[in-house]
Amino acid sequence: VQLQASGGGLVQAGGTLRLSCAASGRTFTNYAIGWFRQAPGKEREFVATISWSGGATYFADSVLGRFTISRDNDKNTVYLQMNSLKPEDTAVYYCAAGIPDTTWANGELDDKYDYWGRGTQVTVSS
Repeated sequence: VQLQASGGGLVQAGGTLRLSCAASGRTFTNYAIGWFRQAPGKEREFVATISWSGGATYFADSVLGRFTISRDNDKNTVYLQMNSLKPEDTAVYYCAAGIPDTTWANGELDDKYDYWGRGTQVTVSS
């Protein structure tokens, strides 16, 4: 699976952005899709994940209630809607694809993902 994240940019605190993750290659519906982010000088952290059907989602506590995740399997695309953005949301955002197994742990662990896209920069100014 080839993944391409897009939609990042510069936004003021309180603003919104919608990131897209477009997939090509292998059967998209085989995969759960996760979003991760990495801020300068920090480790990569989990943001959100969505199951292959879109029926199950899971969010990091830091974004719960502000971010939503959805997917359109006809378009092979996953979306991360980010509302009420904060300066601490500033990071490079990556999407990744993986097939859940018994050790999936809500998709929070980055080593459970097999394919990664290039990131898109999100900058939130105060």
